[in-house]
Amino acid sequence: MNKWLTGCLVVLTTSLMGSAFAIGKIGLIYATPIMLVAIRFLIAGGFMAIIVKYLRFAHPKKVSDWLKIALIGLFQTAGVMGCIFVSLRTITSGQSSILTFMNPLLVVIFGTLFLKMTYSWRQWIGVIVGFIGVFITLSTQLDFQIGTLWGFLSAISWAIGTLLIKKWGSPINTWVLTAYQMLFGGLILLMGSFLLETPSFQITALSITILSWLVFMASVVQFSVWFYLLQTGDPGKTSAFLFLAPFFGVLAGWLLLDEKIDWHVMFGGVCIFIGIFMVNWTPNSSLKIGEN
Repeated sequence: MNKWLTGCLVVLTTSLMGSAFAIGKIGLIYATPIMLVAIRFLIAGGFMAIIVKYLRFAHPKKVSDWLKIALIGLFQTAGVMGCIFVSLRTITSGQSSILTFMNPLLVVIFGTLFLKMTYSWRQWIGVIVGFIGVFITLSTQLDFQIGTLWGFLSAISWAIGTLLIKKWGSPINTWVLTAYQMLFGGLILLMGSFLLETPSFQITALSITILSWLVFMASVVQFSVWFYLLQTGDPGKTSAFLFLAPFFGVLAGWLLLDEKIDWHVMFGGVCIFIGIFMVNWTPNSSLKIGEN
């Protein structure tokens, strides 16, 4: 694929990933967090499920495979996005994006502990540098906002989802897996909304515009472009570009929400980006990062 086209698609998909934090925070003016993200993924997952059904992509025939997809949806969509949107109530969109995109670092740790995966010394140095970056980023918030915990939990959930996809995903069509894990995740979030909050969604022109952006641009388009890049290029090298997403998250928070960017956030973010880059940018890497 043409390098210029690849570069444009990388910028498109990572900017959509990052901007979703700031736009989602604006959406919380009109909806409770879990309900907003539940509606987002019910529509996005339902839309993609119709598409993969229409295109006659192979669907799983075993009940066990559908249960695996549902479990992936629990962590990859419900866990990640539910924690992100709850975190946005008390911390900035930029900080939430930085914490969430720690997931490649956690994948190395969890993969080693639970799947007996092996990684190079460069990847382990990347993990150390990344966690130093997290400490620097949060250095002035050691009073510990509850949103910090939710942001970190989103990274943990994403890392678990990534490893489940690595373990179970290969026999299942990628597009079918993506569509239905979003749909299952949306259903889990809908139930969670009624159990954990008093759900609400105000219908206004702006709230519908925000929801439409989150559904189609930040979910359907972003997922489609990302999977296209993973399929047409080297997955390990392509995944390294995820470090751009928190950069766009911080930038979108500054542009759309007038969020202040302190020096420690910038310096810590750079350390995290370097760490993620070192974890992923290796020839024939055994690590493939999951998407959201």
